[in-house]
Amino acid sequence: MRKKVIAGNWKMNKNVHEAEEFMKEFIPLVKDSQNEVIICAPYLDLANLVSIAKGTNVKIGAQNMHWEVNGAYTGEVSGEMLKELGVEYVIIGHSERRQYFNETDETVNKKIKAAFACGLKPIVCVGEALEERERGITREIITQQTRLALEGLDNNQVENTIIAYEPIWAIGTGKTATSEDANNSIKEIREEIGKIYGQNVASRVIIQYGGSVKSANARELFTTSDIDGGLVGGASLKPEEFSKIVKY
Repeated sequence: MRKKVIAGNWKMNKNVHEAEEFMKEFIPLVKDSQNEVIICAPYLDLANLVSIAKGTNVKIGAQNMHWEVNGAYTGEVSGEMLKELGVEYVIIGHSERRQYFNETDETVNKKIKAAFACGLKPIVCVGEALEERERGITREIITQQTRLALEGLDNNQVENTIIAYEPIWAIGTGKTATSEDANNSIKEIREEIGKIYGQNVASRVIIQYGGSVKSANARELFTTSDIDGGLVGGASLKPEEFSKIVKY
């Protein structure tokens, strides 16, 4: 049985002091959880969070990385740098990175390969825009994004890639795909992986749902057949609320 993975994406929120205060309150609330719990924080928080989380069941992730190990890439951070800090996970291809910072399917693929090369576990985001959903091409969009993201990976790497299905129209809007719709889309992603890498691999891939996940809908979403937890945005900024999602 696949484990549930609940990851918080803080986006551009919380300075070092605020992050420390969050963790002091949050860690005791989730200490008995059997689910994988991840906080993906801004770069400046990471070193301190890794130190605070040491010896607990909370893992730390970054929100982005560059595909090169080093070089003339002003303002960028490499996977090697993140790994040295003790970071374990990294979000790749979030819709906001695609929308505001020109992330493409090609750069997503390069970053995933770079993450594996330095021992980081990628959380790869895919999802359709509202216009694409209304045109009835959700399956085409999310399966293509998945296929291109995983291109060139071996079976073991695919099994260790976390996919986060995030319908763009549901991110930060308060709108949530119904549990049935979200589960069906995730099934389609899993079927696409199965076509390329085989059903054994597809059955082991963790696929999360993201898009206005909160404590009120977490149980309904996470108890479906194919949703393996969530990538949580705004609700992950509040220790009590996020802990309720973890303990859905």
